[in-house]
Amino acid sequence: MRGVGFYTMSRGAANGVQPPATRVPTLLLALIVCAAFTVESALGFGATVITVSLGARVMPVRALLPVFVPLNVALSLWLAARNRLAVDRALLGRRVLPLMLLGMPLGMLLVRRLSEPATRRLLGALVVALSLAQLAKLRRGGEEPVAAPGAAAAGLLTAAGVVHGMFGAGGPLAVYVIGRALPEKGRFRATLSALWLALNAVLVLGYALDGALTAKSLEATALLVPALAVGITAGEWLHGRVPERTFRVGVYAVLLVVGGALIARS
Repeated sequence: MRGVGFYTMSRGAANGVQPPATRVPTLLLALIVCAAFTVESALGFGATVITVSLGARVMPVRALLPVFVPLNVALSLWLAARNRLAVDRALLGRRVLPLMLLGMPLGMLLVRRLSEPATRRLLGALVVALSLAQLAKLRRGGEEPVAAPGAAAAGLLTAAGVVHGMFGAGGPLAVYVIGRALPEKGRFRATLSALWLALNAVLVLGYALDGALTAKSLEATALLVPALAVGITAGEWLHGRVPERTFRVGVYAVLLVVGGALIARS
């Protein structure tokens, strides 16, 4: 199978010692990325956490993110621009972005200090718990979701920023808060797309400053552009045909699956 070789980020790389190059099975990674972008184009979230969960079986997460995140910026730009009138700017600018940006620097620092498997287990357990609670409520035919309490929402969003700084995958925690505040799927997807655009642009800048964004990583990114195009097309088609309740069930079902995958991968 064709592969693209480039260096894995690690403590050794940070100290100037380059580890052995990792061969990336491009076709398998392209299939994972295509599926991930289909989900995010339809639901407004999920691409990074799906790619991290499944793609980590193909290559190390710290090498995968500089390849994948620039593509996610392109997807978010497309969705946010296309649906800009549906973006809840007040929620995004006054609550979500400030709190997540507050947590991101800590996450970018912790990723070099903490065990990656332990962090994924913690994230996965929290995602599974939140997803099961919401699916149970929907199954009971519960009331329309309401915004999470202020203190709880602030804590979850700050934690989402920390996780996003570590793995580019703080989405599940942010989705939980925003999904309760914005039950209408169009506003939900548009607002999330604008959020990922801002946060992932910061991540790409961080990767560039850290030396993780290289000619080889950009070569691998370019090879995945067709997967992005197919994912956008498929996701847009699905988004316009999924009923509201089915959409909400799909949101939490995806979170449940990827949360379990994070635990299993750890």
